[in-house]
Amino acid sequence: MAKKTQVSDIDRGIYDIVNEERHVYRSDKGLSEAIIREISKEKNEPDWMLEKRLHALKIYKSKPVPMWGADLSDLDVENIVHYVKPDVEQQHSWDEVPDDIKETFERLGIPEAERKSLSGVGAQYDSEVVYHSIKQELIDQGVVYTDMESAVKEYPDIVKEYFMTLIRPQDHKFAALHGAVWSGGSFVYVPEGVEVDFPLQSYFRLNAKGAGQFEHTMIVVEKNAKLHFIEGCSAPKYSVQNLHAGAVELFVKEGAELRYSTIENWSRNMYNLNTKRAVVDAHGKIEWVSGSFGSKVSMLYPMSILRGEHARSEFTGITFAAEGQYLDTGTKVVHAAPYTTSIVNSKSISKGGGHAFYRGLLKASKNAHHSKSTVNCESLILDNKSVSDTLPIIEVANSNIDIGHEAKIGRISDDAIFYLMSRGIPEAEAKAMIVRGFVEPITKELPLEYAVELNNLITLELEGVVG
Repeated sequence: MAKKTQVSDIDRGIYDIVNEERHVYRSDKGLSEAIIREISKEKNEPDWMLEKRLHALKIYKSKPVPMWGADLSDLDVENIVHYVKPDVEQQHSWDEVPDDIKETFERLGIPEAERKSLSGVGAQYDSEVVYHSIKQELIDQGVVYTDMESAVKEYPDIVKEYFMTLIRPQDHKFAALHGAVWSGGSFVYVPEGVEVDFPLQSYFRLNAKGAGQFEHTMIVVEKNAKLHFIEGCSAPKYSVQNLHAGAVELFVKEGAELRYSTIENWSRNMYNLNTKRAVVDAHGKIEWVSGSFGSKVSMLYPMSILRGEHARSEFTGITFAAEGQYLDTGTKVVHAAPYTTSIVNSKSISKGGGHAFYRGLLKASKNAHHSKSTVNCESLILDNKSVSDTLPIIEVANSNIDIGHEAKIGRISDDAIFYLMSRGIPEAEAKAMIVRGFVEPITKELPLEYAVELNNLITLELEGVVG
């Protein structure tokens, strides 16, 4: 029986505009040592990175496909192109970027956001970063913001120290896949005591049909430094599979603070199998603000490892699953030191037969005494065809700890809709207002342009729900 590769999708406007494919190199489909060596050669990488890739490839071939989450049986990795190099060199001025690629990012609002409110921008198109900039005042303070390929060559000591130490190839099959074929991504280093006043932002756009995107993001925030990093992702709709298996490694040192905001808005032929982790030292803080839209399947669980006393983690997430989508998302927190604190606020919406699954892990080690954690999961189901599940796992190895967990699953109140309609508001708009109110705690945590994007996506998703 032929595998199903096409699922229903709404018209997503600017997100589904496809450019003509123009590339200078496109690897063969599938995975082999020869393909890995060719990718590394195209990048002119040092031997130590090639060795890491080949090591990860061996692990990938030995690992089974995960069976505990979403159904991945239709995913054919051997039919995916793992590296597509666009026909453009990296530029530091938008005027130098080819018109069609520049227009794609202009439609997504990236150059405008850079002009108004950002300290630096990176824009990746398929497998390579095509635009990168950072304000001179940050360079003067020793801040490094560049693409990962450049970091491998220009900051090898830092990359060697941290690269794939939080996310190891042996962790799971798609971490190993990432280690073998990673390409593009962002490298940020903030020196001790430096506070970056305006956010840095990277945007990852996959245009190539039947391809994968495997960007690697590495951020090191040194002692008492502060950073807000924003990441966006999107891809147009195709009738064949695309795959996203990126990796994000965040290192938050003593007294440092990092906010990591992201909206993942892939089209519904995408398997989104992303891995994100942060490790936080004493008195440091990691904040995750996460929105998961689009994709046929998602498996995404940002993880915080609180390894220093008084380290803190906050996770705020929203997932919207519509027809043909299985979004298995959540977060993991490991309390590995005393007096650590974590807060999890997760919301999900399902409609049109979509399946939203919250999967969370809260783990406290023996020495994590006097730690506190609060987990709150809320799910909203918009019709009788959709599904919402929660699977919170709590592992506690000591008794001197304060943990609270609350979960709610419900539907939109008919009384609330009637009340709004009695005030002259049409039924569809009444339902949209209630949904926007449900996600408002998430929206207010997002940067302005992403809050607007979130509201626009909700409006698109709600079309046709009523009646």
